[in-house]
Amino acid sequence: MLDRIEWLGYASFRLMGDPIIYIDPWRITRPDHVADVILISHDHFDHCSPADVAKVCGERSQIIASRTAAAHFEDAVCARPWQVFNIGRASIRTVPAYNAAHPQPLENLGFIISVERYDLYYVGDSGVIPEMAKLRPDIVILPIGGNHTMTLSAALEAVRLLRPRYVIPSHWGSSHDGSTYLEVQAFAQRAGDLTQVIIPQQVR
Repeated sequence: MLDRIEWLGYASFRLMGDPIIYIDPWRITRPDHVADVILISHDHFDHCSPADVAKVCGERSQIIASRTAAAHFEDAVCARPWQVFNIGRASIRTVPAYNAAHPQPLENLGFIISVERYDLYYVGDSGVIPEMAKLRPDIVILPIGGNHTMTLSAALEAVRLLRPRYVIPSHWGSSHDGSTYLEVQAFAQRAGDLTQVIIPQQVR
């Protein structure tokens, strides 16, 4: 499963398989793989980019987006927290994502993607929230940028609460507002007793 998760930079990811799933594509090159599903967590420009969605969108691509993000796309499914979508061999469950910078009434989203007996949790722009206590994912894509997302201490708290086998840091490696590689290494060192941290290599 881990070898199918590709980091496209900052908070953008692609999950290869059936279906091919893109999550929050932003500042990506035009890829060789057309999306079966495109997931958009919220409407901030670094997560909701119609220009980047157009690069990966085909005739049969399905866009599943939060309420605020869905307004930017003609054919998007407007999703609320706790909905389930079964597409190909994947089950996609939307979950809440909120913090002080992203108020809960906006209904921003994270995603639980269940495929090949693994549950992958893309947290989105969220803090540590009570709903996480209900989740037991195998793999977590965790935002550690600190700006509108989790600080290092909050990210460690999330790891303790979720207890995943693997954590992939996101919201880093960009001049936009993400963490640096040194900060990612610091997180990996501090979280090493709790989980296995996978520092991804960006796919161009």
